[in-house]
Amino acid sequence: MFDIGFTELLIVAIVALIVIGPERLPKVARTAGHLFGRMQRYVNDVKADISREMELDELKKLRTSMEDTARSFEQSVQQGLSETESELNRVAQSARSQADSEAAPARDSDPAAAERERPEAPASPQLDLGLDPAADPSTRKPA
Repeated sequence: MFDIGFTELLIVAIVALIVIGPERLPKVARTAGHLFGRMQRYVNDVKADISREMELDELKKLRTSMEDTARSFEQSVQQGLSETESELNRVAQSARSQADSEAAPARDSDPAAAERERPEAPASPQLDLGLDPAADPSTRKPA
């Protein structure tokens, strides 16, 4: 920034010694050093704030890009899932229709198979209890 060499700095020190005097020069140099230190700390704080803000902006951009990526991934998974589900439904429907079409001619041509496919009548509750159905008065026919 400032291109000050050693000889130029020596000339400034000699001029300051002549103008300020040997008695006040240490106090002025100390005050100038404190002011220079404050200025450096202020510049460093400003640089740190600027770099922090830049990092925050980068993190915000990274966050939005990650959210966009996650959203697109979720959409692709949902789309794949819906395609798979519709394909499975289509296959199941075709299997059902094929099974129904194969079962219809078999029922018409084979009465024994139709008899086997017919669901059985539910068992009497008395059989579950171990009672004799012949002894039950409700199942007897009046003579």
